[in-house]
Amino acid sequence: MNKKILGFILAFLFVAPISLKADEGMWLPMFVKRLNEVDMQAAGLQLTAEELYSINNSSLKDAIVSFSGFCTGEVISAEGLLLTNHHCGYGAIQDHSTVENDYLTDGFWAMDRSKELKNPDLFVDF
Repeated sequence: MNKKILGFILAFLFVAPISLKADEGMWLPMFVKRLNEVDMQAAGLQLTAEELYSINNSSLKDAIVSFSGFCTGEVISAEGLLLTNHHCGYGAIQDHSTVENDYLTDGFWAMDRSKELKNPDLFVDF
């Protein structure tokens, strides 16, 4: 191996960990209060750690669902309103979009149930 390349690799291995900070990704639910609650509330979260995850009581963890078998989602209302990640519903939004109604760019809001757009290929498993 070329000495220059080896030197670069070694320098990267010693310097990179000093400058990298991982503060996103998957957090262990049981450590949310101890590790993340203050940071999440500083970013705008209005729930407590206990409301997010409680091993003995009802919490957001009980609302997690399988969204179409490839994503997760959270049920946030008694009527079944669901939140999920952008990429999970992207294809459905794209299917409803047209040149005149670019929902990917402009978004969509159904003002009542009759105006909701149907997505027969999407489902939720509890």
